Amino acid sequence: MKAVVTMAGEGTRMLPATRGLRKEMLPLFYRGRQGNPTLAPVAHLVVRTLHAAGVDDLTVIVSPDQEAVVRYFQPDDAFIARHLHHPERLVETLALHHLLSEMEFHWVTQRAPKGFGDALLRARDRIGREPFVLHAADAVLWEPVPGRLPRAMDALRRKEGARVVLLVRRVPEPRNYGVVEGTWAGRIDGARYLRVARMEEKPERPRSSWAATAVYAFAPEIFDALESEARRRPSELEVTSAISRLIQEGEKVFAVVLAPKEGQWLSVGSPEGYLRAVRRTYALARRVPPRTA
Repeated sequence: MKAVVTMAGEGTRMLPATRGLRKEMLPLFYRGRQGNPTLAPVAHLVVRTLHAAGVDDLTVIVSPDQEAVVRYFQPDDAFIARHLHHPERLVETLALHHLLSEMEFHWVTQRAPKGFGDALLRARDRIGREPFVLHAADAVLWEPVPGRLPRAMDALRRKEGARVVLLVRRVPEPRNYGVVEGTWAGRIDGARYLRVARMEEKPERPRSSWAATAVYAFAPEIFDALESEARRRPSELEVTSAISRLIQEGEKVFAVVLAPKEGQWLSVGSPEGYLRAVRRTYALARRVPPRTA
C-alpha cells in the first residue's frame, strides 16, 4: 500500500520552538517494547501507524530546510556501533531500523507554503494512478490496535468504490475544522461510517459537529480535483476544496467515525494541543494493555 505523509508546514503557532525544531519532530510518548513510556517524534509515531496499516511505500512531503527529518528516517549503523555497550538503550532505535528496512521512502520538496492541498499535489508523480492513504505528521492517531482505522478506511474505499474516505470525530467547536455533513451508511471492521453529502472548511455556521482529521484514503482522482482547484485558488490550496468538488460532481465520499473506543486524535499544532497530547500519550503509554488468550 502507498501513503503520503506531509511534513512541510512552518508551525508558526509553535514559535519560537519550531524555528529550530519542526513541529512534526516534537516528542510524544508511546509504550515501548520493554513496557515503559518511551519518547519519539510525532512523525515517527505516524510512520509506525502507517506501517502497521500495511504501508510499504511512503512519499514524504518536506520543506527545503528539513535535512534533520530526512536523517532521522535513515538507518545509521555507525550510531548503533558506537552504543553497543548499552544494548538496553538501543531497543527502540533497532526497532525503528527494522521498520525502515520494510518501507521504501521517497522525499519530495514543497518549495513554498501554499497549503495542505498543494503539499499533497507534490506527490502526484510518485503516486501515479494508484490509491493511497494520506496522513499529516503534526498529529498522532492513537489506536488500541495500531493501523486498524487507516486499513479499514482503505477497505471501505474499495468496498464502496469511493473516491475519498475521511476520518471524522465529534468536536465541541466545529467552526475551527473542516466539517462534514452526511448520513449513516454502515460499518467497516466494527467502525461506523457516513455517506458524505457536504464538506466545508471552517464554516461560520457549521451544519454538523463532525470534524475531519488529517487522515484520508484517496483514489488517484483526488489529484485531478486538486489541479482544478489550484487553477481557481493559486495562493493557497486546501484538500477540503478538492473533496467538495468531487462531492459536487456526484462522486462517492465516505467518512469513518473515530469513536472514543476506536482511538484518539492528538494534534501538536498549537501549544495547548501539544500539552494535551503529551499528557494523554504519557497516560496511554503507562496503561497496561489487556491480556489476550
